[in-house]
Amino acid sequence: MTGSLRVRWLGRVPYREALAVQQVLSDHGREQHLLLLEHDHVFTYGPHADLDTNLRCDPEEVGADLVSVNRGGDITYHGPGQLVGYPILSLPNAKGSLEHVRSVEDLLIEALAVLGLRDAGRLPDHPGVWIDPAGPDPRKIAAIGVRLARGRTMHGFALNISTDMAYLREHIVACGIADRPVTSLAEEGLD
Repeated sequence: MTGSLRVRWLGRVPYREALAVQQVLSDHGREQHLLLLEHDHVFTYGPHADLDTNLRCDPEEVGADLVSVNRGGDITYHGPGQLVGYPILSLPNAKGSLEHVRSVEDLLIEALAVLGLRDAGRLPDHPGVWIDPAGPDPRKIAAIGVRLARGRTMHGFALNISTDMAYLREHIVACGIADRPVTSLAEEGLD
């Protein structure tokens, strides 16, 4: 990555509006951006999502939108109490999407350690950031789904801070991982 990173806090932004901003920055820019924001209740899903299995509600009945997106991963949730980050970056051709996911995971693991969660890490075969990944009860605290096209990234991460966990536990199978729970900073004792 070259050049300075332009970090912007956008506040609460409807998902489709943030997606449009990402698309413009990705398609028509070369600058490096990190958009930080929060969304209204929305479920997003990639092209390989298994909605028949992993969507457990009628989104309208729980006040959420349902949006198809062009990123990796299954269904996930974005909403109030969650920090969403969209790195819109130009990457060298040699760097692939898996390496980019690992870089985002590293950033979040380091940030969580600074906040006092030193047991954050990776869980083999499951992207994202997990609390106590080597222990008896690993819990996902951050989801990651990215797209890399023509050397530019889109989409990013969702870090659960004080999220209403019913959206992730009752309304969907978060990221299509049925046998592992999700958590938040609040549930881990950080306010």
